[in-house]
Amino acid sequence: MEAACSTPTAGKFVVVGGGIAGVTCAEQLAIHFPSEDILLITASPVIKAVTNFKQVSKVLEEFDVEEQPSTMLGNRFPNIKIIESGVKQLNSKEHCILTEDGNQHIYKKLCLCAGAKPKLICEGNPYVLGIRDTDSAQEFQKQLTKAKRIMIIGNGGIALELVYEIEGCEVIWAIKDKAIGNTFFDAGAAEFLTSKLIAEKPEAKIAQKRTRYTTEGRKKEAQTKANAGNTGSALGPDWHEGLDLKGTKEFSHKIHIETMCEVKKIYLQEEFRISKKKSLTFPRDHHNQLVIADKEIWPVYVELTNEKIYGCDFIVSATGVTPNTEPFLCGNNFDVAKDGGLKVDDHMHTSLPDIYAAGDICTASWQPSPVWQQMRLWTQARQMGWYAAKCMAAASAGESTDMDFSFELFAHVTKFFNYKVVLLGKYNAQGLGLDHELILRCTKGQEYIKAVLQNGRMMGAVLIGETDLEETFENLILNQMNLSAYGEDLLDPNIDIEDYFD
Repeated sequence: MEAACSTPTAGKFVVVGGGIAGVTCAEQLAIHFPSEDILLITASPVIKAVTNFKQVSKVLEEFDVEEQPSTMLGNRFPNIKIIESGVKQLNSKEHCILTEDGNQHIYKKLCLCAGAKPKLICEGNPYVLGIRDTDSAQEFQKQLTKAKRIMIIGNGGIALELVYEIEGCEVIWAIKDKAIGNTFFDAGAAEFLTSKLIAEKPEAKIAQKRTRYTTEGRKKEAQTKANAGNTGSALGPDWHEGLDLKGTKEFSHKIHIETMCEVKKIYLQEEFRISKKKSLTFPRDHHNQLVIADKEIWPVYVELTNEKIYGCDFIVSATGVTPNTEPFLCGNNFDVAKDGGLKVDDHMHTSLPDIYAAGDICTASWQPSPVWQQMRLWTQARQMGWYAAKCMAAASAGESTDMDFSFELFAHVTKFFNYKVVLLGKYNAQGLGLDHELILRCTKGQEYIKAVLQNGRMMGAVLIGETDLEETFENLILNQMNLSAYGEDLLDPNIDIEDYFD
């Protein structure tokens, strides 16, 4: 039964969701319309606020995310009225939203920013924890205090962070790819970072040797700008053969990686006993491939698709997210994308009148810039929330607005394993097919630089470490200058590339 919205009161600007996208959107609307009440509907008493915002370059930004009591938002913006309640139902025909507390709110423009929830490998199992954002990594460390062994499933940024953060506990890490960090890196960058997991002490600097390879793996001549005495070999075209990916399994005596597998079944202690199956001990020594049955009894057991079974104290499910659209779909004819998000156009507008969406709940469905892609990251939640507010304000004034510059170029700065990591454009050659080439420079333990070129033009880059190249590379991608003439010298450490292109 559709709940009727009886009150014919004038509608307000309404935002649903207290995460980065929702809070940013509400703040911007409050600035645009200082004399109007902006409603922010959030189920939680804490909101996520952006603090210490820095615009690092044209498109790169850095900020901290802070959980704050929602009252702090009201103090900063007295015209933001917070309704602490979940959403029960959306009635788009009547421009009305019903909250769990029994109230109804008429909107003139609505922005849905309800985020996404972790995809859990199995629902309702007390031993399976879903982790949604990197800031919960430290939080989760508290739960680790009693654990002797845990299993991490997933290969995104959260899994990477966790593996690095966890100490004093055995970690079995199951990934469906050949190498770690598949959403962020190729195998070369993964190998650069995994050495950091093994390293107990800072490594000696190794001279760079640059190799360029095209996707067919034709190796062009590698030049070494170093004395013959110091040997350091580059990541050549055959890195995946040369990496001894089995060797990567032990970066430290506490982490074991099972690659190219997924979870087949999860057993509770009693189910496992009845099944009469055997579980394995933590692999200590990867040279000696002895498979030893585990005598210890664990609360939960995981059977992987490679037939191995391990017991552990609990399982961390870090396998990505599903957009939180559920309370809004019933009775409303939204266009929904394949990934479950609400489709939005280039003004963050959904398929229904006066309803916008931003952040993880939405799926960008416009024709994107050739060097931008959506990833469900905080930076994009902030940009989308900000831009959605701008579009809502313009539309209600009958004005048009230009696409925000942040959607011209994908740019993300983060930290993995204590290294600064900058991702620009099509950093993993996403969607470029076989028609591209990569130029690499790697100094073990210090920096890893990869440029992705197509037809002589830079389309993306990965910068790990303090490279100071982000602004230069950002400009080279944005202005699409033809770099064919520079060849390998583009990354020559002895040439100050900034002098060329400022």
